[in-house]
Amino acid sequence: MEAPVAGIDVSKDKLIVYFQGKLYEFTNDRQGFEEIRKILPKGCKIGIESTGIYHVNLAKYLNNEYDVRIINPFILKKFKGFRGKKSDKNDAKKLAEIVVSMGSEFTTSDARELTSQWDFVTRSIARVENRLRRDLVLLGYRDSLSKRNLEEVLRGGDSIVLSEVSFLLEELERLEGRKREIKDRLRELVPKDSLIFTIPGIGKTLGCIILARVGDVKRFSDKRRFVAYCGLDPVIESSGKSVISRGISKKR
Repeated sequence: MEAPVAGIDVSKDKLIVYFQGKLYEFTNDRQGFEEIRKILPKGCKIGIESTGIYHVNLAKYLNNEYDVRIINPFILKKFKGFRGKKSDKNDAKKLAEIVVSMGSEFTTSDARELTSQWDFVTRSIARVENRLRRDLVLLGYRDSLSKRNLEEVLRGGDSIVLSEVSFLLEELERLEGRKREIKDRLRELVPKDSLIFTIPGIGKTLGCIILARVGDVKRFSDKRRFVAYCGLDPVIESSGKSVISRGISKKR
């Protein structure tokens, strides 16, 4: 028997739930989450639009008892048949329809959250490394982060800059450790037999990140749709005989 489906539109203060032709409104807090549990049967498929941070606590609360699908807002916007005035109630209904039409093709909230953490950690590592190189130059050393060069720097006399170098090295070690944890967890959550891992140039880590963010690539009928979803398709403007390229769509 097919599991029932619901859609939940999330905003900062309220939740609009669409289930079996009816609409419900609850507060976006634990009390509201508990009210949702009262009307939705266990195992229900729930479509929730990704709305910054406002959907995160709801998704975590429901994830143990329900099949929660986090849906990219661009998919909701471009969903076939999405017409008329935008409203929270209409969005909730459309979220349910997307889950019905696209089935299990959306990634879990845990996997998507890990990719967000991966981005944050990798950017933090880059900032720490850049600051380290800056400090090494101030101390009169090469800006290399090789073990040999860093050991030589740390043998130098005490100074304000050197104390920052020690702090940054400890921070870098902590961030690298968290990066390894995220990588291992991602490998547990995504399908290990995906064909994406057979593509030259895509290793295990990059493949896991793509799968975690995109979900099942089979929902794209051709490669052009996938490229457009990723925001890598070129923006072309033409007028008369003039054709102008505006770069990739993601940058607009």
